[in-house]
Amino acid sequence: MTQSSSGDNKKVVAGICGILLGALGVHKFILGYNTEGLIMLLVTVLTCGFGGAIISIIGLVEGIIYLTKSDEEFMATYQTGTKKWF
Repeated sequence: MTQSSSGDNKKVVAGICGILLGALGVHKFILGYNTEGLIMLLVTVLTCGFGGAIISIIGLVEGIIYLTKSDEEFMATYQTGTKKWF
């Protein structure tokens, strides 16, 4: 598997997880942003799910952004450039 196809795979998986599991921060863990993923998870858990509504909207937006970026732009922004939020 080449670097490009590995990045493509992360883009799709992170995008779908952001849309479906955004409140838990799963997409952040997939991209290797453990601190940001933990923040999202803790906000959801510690507020008994009430904060999860806001966090899930953030995850939804991020998932859509991941899936609409070109493969090269995604790699440059989130893998090489390590942009952590939006």
